Amino acid sequence: MPTNAVRLHRVLRATPERIYRAFLDAAALVKWLPPNGFTATVHQLDAQAGGRYRMSFTNFATGLSHSFGGEYLELVPPTRIRYTGVFDDANLPGVMQTTVEFREVFCGTEMHVVQEGIPEVIPAEACYLGWQESLVLLGKLVEASGGE
Repeated sequence: MPTNAVRLHRVLRATPERIYRAFLDAAALVKWLPPNGFTATVHQLDAQAGGRYRMSFTNFATGLSHSFGGEYLELVPPTRIRYTGVFDDANLPGVMQTTVEFREVFCGTEMHVVQEGIPEVIPAEACYLGWQESLVLLGKLVEASGGE
């Protein structure tokens, strides 16, 4: 079954620890992860290797939701997160794998995101757009001052 992959790179003015935490904290995820026009609900989040998560995104305009979940494969604070993702919708088959790596640089943190195994029916351009919107919100969350 053919799939898509996306690769993103960002430098954020925040510590690796703060950004890493934003990927594993339910309250933070609902603030930054859903792309524009969507809200998020975290149903389960067990942030440890072998732990599972479940979420749903809801389109604010239509009220339609899609749910997904997966397993944390690797958590190496504050440098690496690797997890799977599976949509509940049978029309979006397969297992995606996302790897996020953080590296401290002089002005903050360099971050690389690779998401592989995206169902073919989801255009890569749509994934890039969604991730770009989410990463802008992540920056607003983690770059805000408030003491480390």
